[in-house]
Amino acid sequence: MTESKTGGMGRRGFLKAAAGAAATAGLLIVKPGAVRGLEANSKVEVGVIGCGGRGRWIANLFAQNGNYQVVAVHDYFPDRADGAGNDHKVAPERRHTGLGSYKDLLAGKVDAVAIISPPYFHPEQAAAAVEAGKHVYLAKPVAVDAPGCNLIGASGKKAAEKKRVFLVDFQTRVDPFYLEALKRVHEGAIGRFAFGEASYHCERFGAKGEDKTPEGRLRNWGFDKALSGDIITEQNIHTLDVMNWILQVPPLRAWGKGGRKVRVDVGDCWDHFVLVFEYPDDVAVSFSSRQFAGHGSQPDGIRNRMFGDQGVLETAYGGQVLIRGKNFYRGGSSPRIYQEGAIANIAAFCDSIRNGKVDNPTVAPSVQSNLITIMGRMAAYTGKVVTWEETVKSTEKLDGRLDGLKA
Repeated sequence: MTESKTGGMGRRGFLKAAAGAAATAGLLIVKPGAVRGLEANSKVEVGVIGCGGRGRWIANLFAQNGNYQVVAVHDYFPDRADGAGNDHKVAPERRHTGLGSYKDLLAGKVDAVAIISPPYFHPEQAAAAVEAGKHVYLAKPVAVDAPGCNLIGASGKKAAEKKRVFLVDFQTRVDPFYLEALKRVHEGAIGRFAFGEASYHCERFGAKGEDKTPEGRLRNWGFDKALSGDIITEQNIHTLDVMNWILQVPPLRAWGKGGRKVRVDVGDCWDHFVLVFEYPDDVAVSFSSRQFAGHGSQPDGIRNRMFGDQGVLETAYGGQVLIRGKNFYRGGSSPRIYQEGAIANIAAFCDSIRNGKVDNPTVAPSVQSNLITIMGRMAAYTGKVVTWEETVKSTEKLDGRLDGLKA
């Protein structure tokens, strides 16, 4: 999204704030009365919804920031809620379990919530958090279907109306090398776009075999189409978001294939996708992903390339980011981007809360990138050409099949 489409502050302004906030994490000084309902220089009280591996990790990063206190937790599973609760000395009565008890967390005294639950639940939980008047820190992907994406977009707007911060956590969007390279590309460093490539190739994850009970599906939601959105949404969103960031407009249409041919012993997610996204001006981007052994083949990881008539942009998540050609940019690598990006976003979230920055510039581009993953999934599942308009207007909702789980 360009600055004119992200509201008053603009994405570049947000990113500068994120970098500054990360550099001064733990040292924020606030004028009295800067945030209604939050005393000057007091810690932001956070509730964490979703206490699996990443949720517990994010909760620890919030606590380590110095400006937050984790005071409530929610997870379907008691062992996970207790694990995070023990980490932060959360009172037993503020450790909530079951599908719907995140509402009890929202009814309690918290300034903000970090939603790190399976993506299937994000739209409902984020909407409820905004309605309850909480600031929202949301993991990506934001949703698993188009109606969910549209609800997130509406929640982001409502949060701004209620003077609440709503931030979506993408690490690449605050990385200094990505920022500088993309700035240069948008200023014409590689000239007119010709074509691009996006890929996410990785090894399989998780143990073989599975627990096919309802609770087993929920514990292993990353292998479940409905709960995760399939690998193209849950995982491949990282590279497709960079594609979206480069092009700045949504694709016109997409077509392609995919399937489940190698990793067939667990869940129902596909293990590979191969697609073409067509953009205006006859620009096409090829995309491929796999989630099974590559036996040492390269390139691996999360990669993007855009070829222009004056140069080439190359990016690798955790690796080298550079521009080759007429306007060479050496760039650099960020091997700790996963953690450093999250830390920067957590710091920026606090800075926005403290200073009343509620234009929420991360929401619209995150929703757009999420819809692009769904567009590709629809094309691969159906074997048909799918347009952007069809994607945005889709009313198809994935069925989480939650029967058998306790409320």
